[in-house]
Amino acid sequence: MPHVALYTFGVLKKPLADPAPLTRLFHDGAGAVYREIARHPGYLARAEPVDARPGTHFELDWGTWGAFAVPGWYRKGQTGETIALAATLSLWTDPRSAADAVHTGLHRAALKRRHDWFERTAHPPHVLWWVRDGATPTWRDGVDRLEHLHDHGSTQHAFTFSHPGSS
Repeated sequence: MPHVALYTFGVLKKPLADPAPLTRLFHDGAGAVYREIARHPGYLARAEPVDARPGTHFELDWGTWGAFAVPGWYRKGQTGETIALAATLSLWTDPRSAADAVHTGLHRAALKRRHDWFERTAHPPHVLWWVRDGATPTWRDGVDRLEHLHDHGSTQHAFTFSHPGSS
């Protein structure tokens, strides 16, 4: 039975290293959000670095999730001082489970504050796509699907919560 992958991407107003209280609030709250989502029914896995060494998204080893990648329109930094993005890649049993997790609990509270942290862009903030059982989506897959969604709208190849594709 196929599963669904979810890739989210947002450009932050300030680099993650910015010491401003609003930036710290976003950064420091992420762990609790991830822990809550990992307990949600339908959650299977998310991209996490293989080891716990420090580094930016671009420097870490993501194992079977592949090398970290960002959409071509991301123009901010890639160093520890300049990186200004938030990205997730996760695997779910179905789109409904992913939607429920994203729109409830701590993540819902964070979504309500997204305009405090994220730039408004003309690009979609998330994309879903079907993944065959046993396959691991990659960061590059997420970027390609997000760019496809931006260019072509919701299709079987790349879709949103509000316009799901059939499996």
